[in-house]
Amino acid sequence: MRLNSFDYHLPKSLIAQRPLEDRSASRLMVIDRATGAHDTAAFRDLPDLLSPGDVIVTNRSRVIRARMFLFKPSGGRFEFFVTRIHGCSRFSALANPMRRIRPGDELSDETGEITVRVVAREGEREVLVKVVSPHKLHKVLDMIGHVPLPPYIQRPDDEFDHERYQTVFASSRGSVAAPTAGLHFTNDLVSMLEAGGIRVVSLALHVGLGTFLPLDHDEVEMNELHREMYAVDSSTLRVVADAKHQGRRVIAVGTTVTRVLETVMAKGLIDRFDPLREYVGETELFIYPGYEFKCIDRLITNFHLPQSSLLLLVCAFLGKDKTLDCYRAAVEKKYRFYSYGDAMLIR
Repeated sequence: MRLNSFDYHLPKSLIAQRPLEDRSASRLMVIDRATGAHDTAAFRDLPDLLSPGDVIVTNRSRVIRARMFLFKPSGGRFEFFVTRIHGCSRFSALANPMRRIRPGDELSDETGEITVRVVAREGEREVLVKVVSPHKLHKVLDMIGHVPLPPYIQRPDDEFDHERYQTVFASSRGSVAAPTAGLHFTNDLVSMLEAGGIRVVSLALHVGLGTFLPLDHDEVEMNELHREMYAVDSSTLRVVADAKHQGRRVIAVGTTVTRVLETVMAKGLIDRFDPLREYVGETELFIYPGYEFKCIDRLITNFHLPQSSLLLLVCAFLGKDKTLDCYRAAVEKKYRFYSYGDAMLIR
């Protein structure tokens, strides 16, 4: 299977640069999984498109302010993009320009209050860094970090992004990109869903570096994804298990939730789990056409980049031809694309 066959044309004007003021006002393409037929609704219409007894699973991961700008004593400016956190003072990061960074280098923010030291290089792309100022790492990120907007959003982050690039479910810090399908929910919409007999539960998958990296090989099957950490508590497993055993539908909000649910199903945790514990692990599950879904029955997701692992997952769920047909229709109807864009419900 060739990666370049998962492509589509997208005018740059359809890439959403800013979110709508009302999260639930986003357009929702409603797709029949069996036929590929589709219609348009507003995301706030979701309660009318689901049924009592359905279970919605969301990602509660919270985005950290992962981008920092630091300076050497000589005045050289560097961008650090945090990719993994190791305890309260160490982190891995992409450094730009990487060629001018050496172990032992110390860099500070513009005020000089925050200082970090480069401990080691980690391969060609990353460095290991230690915070040497009095503050712990999360405090440092809150003080000088910037919202890690994706590169296709071609503007600096602002104060509005600090709240708007988080979902209303966000509580567990650790992602470097938002689980974007969840950005359309509001607290009022969640209340409406629950009032209609629809369960809303959560898990956490901390979105990592792999979200920003293109797949390396044109032969789809040769690609691998970076490992990402997840956490699922027993209460969520119980709700999902009951739904599966009773023939009710499990609806994943996003590709991140899909990968976790399919991972824990493959591990057998839906059928046997300790009701008193939380399950923490890592997943590198790469879902592409030919994959047989074992847990999810419906999928809510945004529109994704061409030739990306996220688009491949959607193609696996809906079918490649039907997915690309829907994407072409979305372009024709001027849907808004990517992180701050519109969504689809595949049912």
